[in-house]
Amino acid sequence: MKKILLVALMAFVGIGVCPAQKQGKKTTTVVFAAEIDCEQCVNKIMNNIPSLGKGIKDVQADTRTKEITVVYDASKNDVEHIVKGFSSLKVKVAPKTVDGEAVESASEGSARG
Repeated sequence: MKKILLVALMAFVGIGVCPAQKQGKKTTTVVFAAEIDCEQCVNKIMNNIPSLGKGIKDVQADTRTKEITVVYDASKNDVEHIVKGFSSLKVKVAPKTVDGEAVESASEGSARG
């Protein structure tokens, strides 16, 4: 009887470990400079978050700083697809930082020579 209980307990613990290993998703935070001027712009974004693609975890928009912060699952989405999602909402954005690191735009890089 003890062996059966021990085997059942080991199986239960083993099953519990498997889902925990799958949850090792990498979330990424990106801050976009955005052309948003009013709460209506913010509402348009917040009401259409699925347009930004899969894996979006959180979106924060600030009209005062004209920034949008997006937290997403990097295994399901990337910055390029999120920019396309904003474009489909007619919101112009450009990434400023990804996980706290500054992003240099292509036009800035070419201007420096």
